[in-house]
Amino acid sequence: MISVVIPTLNAQRSLPDTLSALIPATVEGLVREVIVADGGSSDQTRELADGAGAEVLRLSACRGAQLAAGAAVAKHPWLLFLHADTVLEPGWEREVTHFTEAIDAGRRQPAAAAFRFTLDDEGVAPRLLETLVALRCSVLRLPYGDQGLLIPRDLYDEVGGFRDLPVMEDLDLVRRLGRRRMRLLRARAITSAARYRRDGYLKRTFKNQMCLLLYALNFSPARISRFYEQRSADSSS
Repeated sequence: MISVVIPTLNAQRSLPDTLSALIPATVEGLVREVIVADGGSSDQTRELADGAGAEVLRLSACRGAQLAAGAAVAKHPWLLFLHADTVLEPGWEREVTHFTEAIDAGRRQPAAAAFRFTLDDEGVAPRLLETLVALRCSVLRLPYGDQGLLIPRDLYDEVGGFRDLPVMEDLDLVRRLGRRRMRLLRARAITSAARYRRDGYLKRTFKNQMCLLLYALNFSPARISRFYEQRSADSSS
């Protein structure tokens, strides 16, 4: 049984599709609750989530803190963290059921899992980026937050959960899990490419990789966040 945690901030356009993809698993009883941890949306995000039957938390805008708050109130033994602009492809629940049942039955060691990164865009650039992400995941076992994170509650608690970080909260948690406790599922997590189309694939990818490099060099998440926001401002000016 899974509790789904979705951090949001002005996500009224993308959230309905994200929630709709959870319906088959909810009908089957795999997904037992959905928690929307909202960071102060000024649009209809909270109203949409409430109308869909999700539990809505009102928080400040900090994704690490939002994810942690959602996990803190979750009631079920598995947690699925999912971004509000990511849609799980049809049939995802079958693979997740096999994965969770194998661990619950003791046939596999406790581990977390992420989905296969896919962008909802056509052309060479998105396919190239997907290939690079797949290579990174295969070699380093470092998935993006856009790929979702499925993790047993006990393992989540063991590694200390999400920290109150403005950026890199996903990488911080995955690094604490370690390569041996990170699996990659075949099912796809289809993520909005709006940011890449807006900024340009090259610029957006460069910015993301620079943030990863700064994190590897032990720059604080606060400094990385300022760099990220500055680069975003430069791209939109």
